[in-house]
Amino acid sequence: MIFGRRKRSTDEELVASPATPDEREDDELDDELDDVDDDDLDEDEDDDELVPDTEELDADLDEVDHDLRDDGPFDISEVDLDADDIDRLDFGAVVLTPFDGMQVQLQVDQATNQVQSALVMYERSALEVALFAAPASTSMVADVAQAIMAAALEQDGAAELADGPFGDEVRREIPVIGEDGEQQGLHISRTWLTQGPRWLLRGVLMGEAALPDGPAADTAELFLEFYRNIVVRRHDAPMVPGDVIAMTLPEAMLAEAEGTEGR
Repeated sequence: MIFGRRKRSTDEELVASPATPDEREDDELDDELDDVDDDDLDEDEDDDELVPDTEELDADLDEVDHDLRDDGPFDISEVDLDADDIDRLDFGAVVLTPFDGMQVQLQVDQATNQVQSALVMYERSALEVALFAAPASTSMVADVAQAIMAAALEQDGAAELADGPFGDEVRREIPVIGEDGEQQGLHISRTWLTQGPRWLLRGVLMGEAALPDGPAADTAELFLEFYRNIVVRRHDAPMVPGDVIAMTLPEAMLAEAEGTEGR
């Protein structure tokens, strides 16, 4: 962590060959959140074996720990970004601290110029970051994890819960099918889910860094530090749990994008 910490109030605490990042389906991960049952959530309050069936999913999810956010990522109320002079990337709802060599691709809604997710890339690995609305006093992590795992099984893949930096993380292996219908490899990922005050941050680690005990362990640690340093600035408007909290393009980036379109 590289910025000043504010004292956290107790009321605010809440609880193979890998495919390259470009080979993932753009909407695949967001669709998984659509499977979360909103009826189970209060809008106002707002190493394991591969899982063979959904009955085992429910049993394993009982072990998920939802309150491991002491070292980040942080809510804006928990930090002081003015305590240093680091030049961060401010996307409104999410503030990112860049590191040397990283590149960023944004999934942008062209009609609203709102950023749905950010794909941070480094060498042969990437981390997709997306933010969602969550209840204020109940955790939706287990519901989201279950939806992610069930979606992997529906795609003839495999999913497991494994020990991660924020309690259990979701690890998936999904076949990559070519145009000829033949499997060309596996899309391997690790998903981190962390919930803060009325928000849930999802980080999906892909590429070489997602391989357990792979050659890119240092890169995985680099992405973990980056994820821990994310600061969330959720707006006050009420939202349905599971809805995407859109980011916004910084003015400089927006002007550059508009200039490119006008050429």
